[in-house]
Amino acid sequence: MERKVRHHSAASLIHRALIGWTCVAFLSALALSAVPRWHELIHSDANTPQHECAVTLIGSGNYHKPAPAPLVAAPAPVFHLCFVPAQHPVWVASSFVSARIFEHAPPAIAQA
Repeated sequence: MERKVRHHSAASLIHRALIGWTCVAFLSALALSAVPRWHELIHSDANTPQHECAVTLIGSGNYHKPAPAPLVAAPAPVFHLCFVPAQHPVWVASSFVSARIFEHAPPAIAQA
């Protein structure tokens, strides 16, 4: 019975230490976001736009990664679209002529 109590208290101690470490990490990131000079002491590139860490995410108020910069490529010339051949009209027979769908009209008086 005593062995279970020790195991339970050790797990509880680890759990509490993990919770405490998480709270300290969040509060220190919150403090670093409030004082930019302290953030620059930890990260030398803290004032660059590409810098991203927990402090900048807390300071900006969101956790979504920003969209990557759009790729810009010079348009390649398209030579096969420069010349458009002349179009000639072609007569095509209607497919509805042979089906005769309009041959019969509905009855004038429908019987129920």
